Amino acid sequence: MKGLHLLFRPSTFPAKTFAPPPPCQNLTETHFISLIHSSKTTKHLRQVHAQILRRNLLSSSHLTTQLISASSLLKSVDYSLSLFKYFPIKNLHKFNALIRGLAENSHFQTSISHFILMLRSSVRPDRLTYPFVLKSVANLCLGRLGRAVHCLVVKSGVEFNTFVQVSLVDMYVKVEELGLALKVFDESPERNKCESILLWNVLINGCCKVGDLGKAVELFERMPERNSGSWNSLINGFMGNGDWKRAGELFEQIPEKNVVSWTTMVSGLCHNGEEEKALLMFFRMLGEGVRANDLTIVSALSASAKIGALEAGLRIHNYISSNGIRLNSAIGTALVDMYAKCGNIEAASLVFGETREKNLLTWTAMIWGWAIHGRVEHALQCFKQMMYSGIKPDGIVFLAILTACSHSGQVDMGLNFLDSMTLDYSLDPTMKHYTLIVDMLGRAGRLDEALKFIQRMTITPDFVIWGALFCACRAHKNIEMAELASQRLLQLEPKHPGSYIFLSNIYAAAGRWDDVERVRTMMQSRSIKKDPAWSYMEADGQVHSFVAGDHAHKHAKEIYLKLEEIVAGAREQGYMPGTEWVLHNIEEEEKEDALGSHSEKLALAFGLIQTAPRTTIRIVKNLRVCGDCHSLMKYASKMSQREIVLRDIKRFHHFKDGVCSCGDYWICCVKHLDYAYTNRKETTWIILRRSCNCSNCCRGENVSRKMKKLKYAGSQADRVVRGRKLKLPKLLSNRRKQKFQMAVERNNSPPNLQLKTSQT
Repeated sequence: MKGLHLLFRPSTFPAKTFAPPPPCQNLTETHFISLIHSSKTTKHLRQVHAQILRRNLLSSSHLTTQLISASSLLKSVDYSLSLFKYFPIKNLHKFNALIRGLAENSHFQTSISHFILMLRSSVRPDRLTYPFVLKSVANLCLGRLGRAVHCLVVKSGVEFNTFVQVSLVDMYVKVEELGLALKVFDESPERNKCESILLWNVLINGCCKVGDLGKAVELFERMPERNSGSWNSLINGFMGNGDWKRAGELFEQIPEKNVVSWTTMVSGLCHNGEEEKALLMFFRMLGEGVRANDLTIVSALSASAKIGALEAGLRIHNYISSNGIRLNSAIGTALVDMYAKCGNIEAASLVFGETREKNLLTWTAMIWGWAIHGRVEHALQCFKQMMYSGIKPDGIVFLAILTACSHSGQVDMGLNFLDSMTLDYSLDPTMKHYTLIVDMLGRAGRLDEALKFIQRMTITPDFVIWGALFCACRAHKNIEMAELASQRLLQLEPKHPGSYIFLSNIYAAAGRWDDVERVRTMMQSRSIKKDPAWSYMEADGQVHSFVAGDHAHKHAKEIYLKLEEIVAGAREQGYMPGTEWVLHNIEEEEKEDALGSHSEKLALAFGLIQTAPRTTIRIVKNLRVCGDCHSLMKYASKMSQREIVLRDIKRFHHFKDGVCSCGDYWICCVKHLDYAYTNRKETTWIILRRSCNCSNCCRGENVSRKMKKLKYAGSQADRVVRGRKLKLPKLLSNRRKQKFQMAVERNNSPPNLQLKTSQT
């Protein structure tokens, strides 16, 4: 301690200094380079940078280049740019490190800007510069600039470098200059050597992308040597062009299949609408001991989501958990999407909570899930949480929010969100946003407002928007406006079957059978066919598909017998087939037979046969469920004491104990109100069906079909009354009866009664 005290004690004599031996500069640089390479985070890299500054080693060009490269690898592009700007002397290595980092982090425009700065600084590019510049040019599809860079490559004398040639071929392929790509390939002296496999693969992949499969196959057969990448490129090409059968044949010929080969098949089959085969391929891969990567898992989960294969999705989730695969943003988002689209929104919410790395896609998947299940409050709450987390919504998020508003009938809320999208977030609405607004207004019966909205749009309305207006006109029997919409539909898409089906349906609903026949004759003369309806049902790990009138299923006999049993039981409880949904000029009995063969009914009967009692039945349909099937599902859920989850093209319907989660909103129009009267002892619900000309719900049999007795004690009555013919419960006093009757006659809410609006 005494010695330390003397060191800090002032002295009248100059202290004798001893210069330490000069450190080994190479050893110090090697040490810091090792620290730079071992940095796992930007924070760690900044600490190493600070130590370099303290030792005054920034004059070392090698160290600064390594810092720029490391920060780029850590995806800290801003830090890389700051380091680059800090040094006044910029040499070739610094430019190469920065251009490479920018290109690999998809900052292609900035990468090209610094390449131009490099040329202006009289720094000559080399063989390490051009591959990343060409990559940036290719991703921005700048063909003219690419040809200029090619000229610089030739002037630099590096045109025969393997990596430069690969980059040139790839660039010309991506800017759709296949002729120039082939010219570069033919001029390559390395093309017939085994080391040039990458060059061949890039060109084959390019031929596949532009649809020239013949040239791709020719190149594949000419290759001096092939690797798995060669096979995968050709398989991916056939998948991209829809020939999944040929792709499967090539896949079976691969001598050594790797995980990329399996992933190409799984994702390709899913992309081509062969979800069942994609799942079989995925589980076959696992059976052969190949470990799935993130892309394989996401593709398999996407296939499960599309067809509602919950059992397959559960198996994939179990594989993720049992193999210690990290629940990153990609897998977490795919799981949330799968569970939501398979009807298990609670499981989707649990996975969402477990996913720590939430990005915009993860939040969007969860909001979409709540929306398609009709849970508008949960969707809005999730939207608020996303905003609190600092993630800015995009147009797709607002599509989900508008969908939630549409499914719940919250028209004014939807209009407010459309305004907020523009004013608060500077997002321009697209045609899909406008379509949802038209759909909301139309379902609310605000047809004139919907038409004015279309006429005031800043973009030209498309087929889908006029289709949404047409459907609303059909629901409210506004034939004049429906004909206007149908004319627009035929003008926009004269070959689209929906244009004719829309017009035929409105004529059929109005009883104009001659016009219906005229439209159908027009379809036949123009060889236009409507898309067939089909439904999926998963049982015992296998997905079964059904089409209307399907007799090809191996259990067809049992299915139709079960369906007859369901209909008979439902009739005893008041069900009557909704023959108005059969838009053909045939007898009532024939209409009932036509209704009995709908694909979702066949799937329901099969589910009741094949699945255990009291288990949930899940059905997926490619079109919208009709009103009669919707009604039968409610009765079936009550009789079988099961929950039935039906996903159609619009939303999810959860049927339980004779009630649907949509509140019949998706089938009926929104002019129907529920009046809730609260008594001291009990609550009575009276469902008041006003005269609204709605073809879906204002049928004469509505009254007789319901139960005759009112149920009190807080439950919802099944008694339906229409117009002024009211049979009020005895618990109402005479005075209240009079006030209630007068309010109904004025089409106003009953005075002194609690009003509950539920767009049923």
